[in-house]
Amino acid sequence: MKKGIHPKYVACTVKCACGNTFETRATTEELKVDICNVCHPYYTGKQKFLDTAGRVQRFRQRYGDYRGKKAEQPAS
Repeated sequence: MKKGIHPKYVACTVKCACGNTFETRATTEELKVDICNVCHPYYTGKQKFLDTAGRVQRFRQRYGDYRGKKAEQPAS
C-alpha cells in the first residue's frame, strides 16, 4: 500500500435516531443514522405483511377478471 493516501481508521460512535449508540471503527469519529438493528421493523419482529390476496380480489371486483378472455375484435 502507498503511504499517505489512505484515511485514518479511528474508533467511531454511531448514534441512532431512536437513541441507541454503539462503538465501531470507521474513517470518521461520529456517525448519525436514522435506523439501527434495535429499531428496524425486520429485526424487532414488528414487520407488517401486506394482504396481497385481498388486494388482488379488490382489483378483480373493480375491473373484472380478464384471465382467459380474448379481446373482442370488431367486425370487418
